[in-house]
Amino acid sequence: MSKLLANLNPEQLQAVTLPPQHALILAGAGSGKTRVLTTRIAWLIQSGQADPGGILAVTFTNKAAKEMLARLGAMLPVSTRGMWVGTFHGLANRLLRAHHRDAGLPQLFQILDSADQLAAIKRLLKTLNVDDEKFPPKELQHFINGQKEAGVRPHAVEAWDDYTRHRVQLYQEYEAQCQREGVVDFAELLLRSYELLERNEPVRRHYQRRFRHILVDEFQDTNRLQYRWLKQFADEGREGGASMFCVGDDDQSIYGFRGAEVGNMRDFEREFRVSSVIRLEQNYRSRGNILDAANAIIRHNANRLGKNLWTDQGAGEPIRVYEAYADLDEARWIVEEIQSLVRDGLTRAEIALLYRSNAQSRVLEHQLFSAGIPYRVYGGLRFFERQEIKHALAYLRLIANADDDTAFARVVNFPTRGIGARSIEVLQDAARVYNTSLYATVPHLTGKPGTVLAQFVRLIEDMRRDTARLPLPELVDHVLELSGLRAHYKAEKEGHERLENLDELLNAAANFLAEADAGAEAMRQDHALLADFLAHASLEAGEHQADQGSDAVQLMTVHSSKGLEFDVVLLSGLEEGLFPHENSILEPTGLEEERRLMYVAVTRARERLYLSFAQSRMLHGQTRYNLRSRFIEEFPPALLKWLTPPSVRTSTSAAFGGSARGSYYTPSSGRAPRPAPPPPASAALPGGLRVGQLVRHARFGQGVIIAAEGSGSDARAQINFGDAGVKWLLLAVAKLEAA
Repeated sequence: MSKLLANLNPEQLQAVTLPPQHALILAGAGSGKTRVLTTRIAWLIQSGQADPGGILAVTFTNKAAKEMLARLGAMLPVSTRGMWVGTFHGLANRLLRAHHRDAGLPQLFQILDSADQLAAIKRLLKTLNVDDEKFPPKELQHFINGQKEAGVRPHAVEAWDDYTRHRVQLYQEYEAQCQREGVVDFAELLLRSYELLERNEPVRRHYQRRFRHILVDEFQDTNRLQYRWLKQFADEGREGGASMFCVGDDDQSIYGFRGAEVGNMRDFEREFRVSSVIRLEQNYRSRGNILDAANAIIRHNANRLGKNLWTDQGAGEPIRVYEAYADLDEARWIVEEIQSLVRDGLTRAEIALLYRSNAQSRVLEHQLFSAGIPYRVYGGLRFFERQEIKHALAYLRLIANADDDTAFARVVNFPTRGIGARSIEVLQDAARVYNTSLYATVPHLTGKPGTVLAQFVRLIEDMRRDTARLPLPELVDHVLELSGLRAHYKAEKEGHERLENLDELLNAAANFLAEADAGAEAMRQDHALLADFLAHASLEAGEHQADQGSDAVQLMTVHSSKGLEFDVVLLSGLEEGLFPHENSILEPTGLEEERRLMYVAVTRARERLYLSFAQSRMLHGQTRYNLRSRFIEEFPPALLKWLTPPSVRTSTSAAFGGSARGSYYTPSSGRAPRPAPPPPASAALPGGLRVGQLVRHARFGQGVIIAAEGSGSDARAQINFGDAGVKWLLLAVAKLEAA
């Protein structure tokens, strides 16, 4: 026992050894929350308060779940195989598999990932002859998922206008299509399992008796439905229900756009009458100056649960700030700084270049490429989302469930087998008439469409028969051959990489088989593990597999950086409208989420943090002129080391008449420092305008010109529009009128 609890700080020890009760653990960045959660589970088992089967632990990524199980296996001499440790979607899938009849699903139901769901929606719109310009598939997908995540079925959606009513009808048709095909999307997994628990008391009571301890990681990222799902297991927090142990950080809630509800933490504290709120504030990652900066930033947010990070590792270096004239200058400087860090002995893999928006990466990538610096964009196309893998999985899905129309449509003519668009249209029309799946409709067709489609059906039937009792890897291998996928990619000029990926799918199947917890009886059933493997593939889609062994600079958005840490972090593009993003100003809590995002970015750095911004930036084909981010102003000045003299013009104070003069270093240019153009104090501008004049803009209203630069078609003015803020406008485009 003492070994298990060794090296825990007092707050961690208090959290781990709490008696069975509801608890909220406010765990700051780098405070060892994963260790606390895992040790808590191990301590409950070792102290005899719970057995492995009586614990429900929920994480947000498959990677985190696997890491937790691996740590538990190392801590305790117990098998973790039967434990309910996984993601919300993974555990919901497990529940529905066990109670598929009660949930109204076929035994071998398949899971649609985001791309498959979009394809299914497009197919629905085409079948119903709905204009996809009036009802864009992606928007409809967002609408459907939003309703499901709110726990709302079509009949309960409030529709006050014809457009919404039509969307609700499409939502209803989509549900009918999924039910007919025996498929569920990600949002449906959670909603269907929640409804099963809510409406089926025997099932609900069974799991409430079974799980006496519920532990949740990253609780700040839960949406309303996920929280309601957890409450079903915990008997709504009633006396005698399971103990809820929730670990999270309200300061790192950055997924509001995905439906994450930071208010769940306060609701949990109130509804479960939580008496134990423990703050993990000691940080084991970053130096003191970085933590002081993070604390100063996040302090500007209201309604926080409250935390103040600290470390005993010393203050470390100041935070370096660089102001560039343009984005190209900023990128050049970043590359030169990276080169200098590498010369000093730092590995490239320990350097992260963060940005708020993906669009910012182009100029950075160009400079890194030009300098010959290896880099990796964190994210990218994932294994199970690659084209050739999706094709292979579609064939496997048809073997498991022939009524899966999305899988059918994907591979019916891939590789090409003479089935044209007209044949597919005839099939879809017939499927509508007979109210059957595409596969089941084929025998009803005559003529050429019936002949060519029947050949495809025979191919699937042959594959299903020939693979009935094969082990999973051999089954996959057989399908790759019979489907013609291997032959197709062998014939492709650049098909080598795709063939390697198909071979890797065999490895994925073999690994899954080795890890699967299947009994001898299950193994004797036809295609026993195929449905589980396909569910695994759908749930794993989105899990990034980083390249191994290469030393490369890491490029990523701030959102992608959450959960990661690096020795050096360079955060670029700190400009108003970019970070904080301009869209955040329009949302009531948008700016606070942007500030939490800034907090996440800062706390990724262990040793050294750089902040940079540019006076002008090319984005989406346009040059933008921005003020420096308000977040820079929120840092205590004593923590900052300016690598360039801070220009008043680009600070907030410039909006109220500050000087526009300032000089800027241009890396490797061999030129003298470049001055920013001064404002002509009384020079006439196009249209007879001048500094100090009152003007009117069609969108921003009335304002006063406070600075100007350039001439002719390049002339631009800085205008204070009062409530609308301070803007730099290109006069050739702005169409200002004298007020």
